[in-house]
Amino acid sequence: METIVLDIGETLVRDDRHWASWADWLGVPPHTLGALVGAAVAQGREATDALRILRPDMDVEEAYRARAAAGRGEHLDESDLYQDVRPALAELRAAGIRVVVAGNGTVRAGELLRALDLPADLVVTSGEWGVRKPDPEFFARVAEVADAAPEATLYVGDHPADDLFPAAAAGLRTAHLRRGPYGHWWAEHPDVVETADFRIDALTELVGLVASASSSSSSSASATSGVAPEAEGETGVRRGVLRSVRQVY
Repeated sequence: METIVLDIGETLVRDDRHWASWADWLGVPPHTLGALVGAAVAQGREATDALRILRPDMDVEEAYRARAAAGRGEHLDESDLYQDVRPALAELRAAGIRVVVAGNGTVRAGELLRALDLPADLVVTSGEWGVRKPDPEFFARVAEVADAAPEATLYVGDHPADDLFPAAAAGLRTAHLRRGPYGHWWAEHPDVVETADFRIDALTELVGLVASASSSSSSSASATSGVAPEAEGETGVRRGVLRSVRQVY
């Protein structure tokens, strides 16, 4: 493994502040919006559908701009990072792995992330690239900035439909992270188990995983060890589609 590329939301960054700020803007209790986000996740819908349930005519992009104009736009600081982010990224770089952060986010989110001075070689968002996951073009861009062959590039994320499946379809290796609503809810779905090269519970597992993958190309282990077995008799890119989740590519 030469390059590891990481998703942003609920991989590096907790979404608590994000949804709490939307609840405040809409004038509803945070637990109400949180419950609606959970319902959307369980139904395989976009999490932002929770906003449209509360305000059916809402244009989310327009509301985002209105919040920013009112001085209530995006904010991100050290407290928004999961605790394993800095140690995991630092260990990976110390091990000679190229570390890239690339996920859905606004231009402003990219600026805020870079201001945190993460131990990463590149930090970029979909807003800066002009294309969002799960669009195949996003993962084509990932492959470009990885500076490594697809089979030597690992994409890490929590969302099966936005991270795992399209990354696998692009020929990248994949790690599904059991974190956040999507990561936990869909972790044991057969399509996730089949598609993910690895399944992990924390970013700090990546260092050992990389070492293991480098030392033995034929190793396999159970889900409890963090590694999902390869499906037998398959060649090329595996392309899973959750039966209960929208087909997005």
